[in-house]
Amino acid sequence: MYTYPIDYEQFTTVEIIEIVSFLNLVEEANEGKVDKNKLIQQYQNYQSIVNSKAMEKQIDKAFKNVSGYSVYQTIKTIK
Repeated sequence: MYTYPIDYEQFTTVEIIEIVSFLNLVEEANEGKVDKNKLIQQYQNYQSIVNSKAMEKQIDKAFKNVSGYSVYQTIKTIK
């Protein structure tokens, strides 16, 4: 078990829920099957919340460090 690498003070509760939901889907995609359309939709929601490539990369790197999964590689593979 680990903590998601999110700056909880930077986002609203609703935004945090969306980010965590997306990261959960990334985990599911790497551990089994996930609905491709659902993952892409969640990714679009995620991008609208984390509206900076630099922040996306920062979260991806930190997420990969704690989970072993890359958001970038997962999305690249699914598309």
